Amino acid sequence: MQKLQLDSNPAVLDKFKTYPKHIKPKLEHLRNLIIETAKEDHDLKQLEETLKWGEPSYLAKKGSTIRIDWKAKSSHKYAIYFKCTSLLVPTIREIYGDTFKYEKNRAIWFELEDEVPNQALKKCIRLALNYHKVKHLPKLGHV
Repeated sequence: MQKLQLDSNPAVLDKFKTYPKHIKPKLEHLRNLIIETAKEDHDLKQLEETLKWGEPSYLAKKGSTIRIDWKAKSSHKYAIYFKCTSLLVPTIREIYGDTFKYEKNRAIWFELEDEVPNQALKKCIRLALNYHKVKHLPKLGHV
């Protein structure tokens, strides 16, 4: 793995402290998958971690923002969000079908007891981290 510069806003760690103790490890897992995927991508040199709309958010220079969150009103699930006007979720749905549960064109969500399909989700994260380089390709260049 290469050296990735992670520019992390301290407010993100403060946000993680607000999650219930049964939710925090689930979101930390998604966070770790995002950072690990960015480190494995030799084209990425920098990843920004910040808050957008009060949610932990991740952005690479030629990518589309990825957000993660849990909401008390939907306490049985948590999600990884993508820009709803992008081709990300429709393409992920086409490639992975019922591997994931979807919220319209904006999110992949997980029930608290779900096993996260790490390798498939990392491929989805990679598509988002490189979105502006691949958005013109069929299936976003997914092979």
